[in-house]
Amino acid sequence: MLSNTLEHGVLVITVDRDPGIDGRATLTTHITNLVDAHQPTPVVIVLTDGADGHAAVSAVLRAHQWCGRLGVLMSVVTHSAPVRRLLENNADTSGTRLVVHARVDTAITTAVTAAA
Repeated sequence: MLSNTLEHGVLVITVDRDPGIDGRATLTTHITNLVDAHQPTPVVIVLTDGADGHAAVSAVLRAHQWCGRLGVLMSVVTHSAPVRRLLENNADTSGTRLVVHARVDTAITTAVTAAA
């Protein structure tokens, strides 16, 4: 369902598929556990084409809330313009702004720059 790497001091979490409504909580837990283990490292979550469903988006939005509480910079990458809009329109605005990118390299470079 997901994999992770560290690239230039940024935790990159790749979600390969939408977990469905029954797997949403599990995906959220996996993401937040990785964030906890690597904090204060910035986080980039990559939603592949197979992971652009509502449950994955919901899990990412919940993870963003978690990152906001911890003060961890988080951004998301998806090729889907409708999913980018959905994320931007539903992100928690009380903490750190959720930045949504179309390209992984841009997201990582931005995270490195913002963390410096």
